[in-house]
Amino acid sequence: MTQNLVLNAALSGGIAVTFGIIGVCFIRFWRRSRIKLFLLFAIAFFLLTAERMVLLLVDPNNEFAFYIYVIRLAAFLTIIIGIIGQNRRGPGS
Repeated sequence: MTQNLVLNAALSGGIAVTFGIIGVCFIRFWRRSRIKLFLLFAIAFFLLTAERMVLLLVDPNNEFAFYIYVIRLAAFLTIIIGIIGQNRRGPGS
C-alpha cells in the first residue's frame, strides 16, 4: 500500500467512527425526547457511516461509483425530510 492509500483509509475510518458516534448521540436524544427529528438524524448519520465503510472497501479508482452517491443521497434526503416534518409539526413535537 502506498502512503496515500494508508492515509486515505485512516481518514475515512476516522470519519466513519465520528459519524457513528454522532448517530449514537442522536439516538440518545431521541430516546429522551421521542422527537422524530432526532431519530431521522441518527439514521442519516448511520447511513453516512455505511457510506464511509463502503469507501474503505472499494478500489480508490472506483470511488465515484453511483452506489456511493445513492447512500449519500439517502442520508441527505433523510435529513431534509426530518427538517420539513419538524417544521410542519412545530417545536416540541
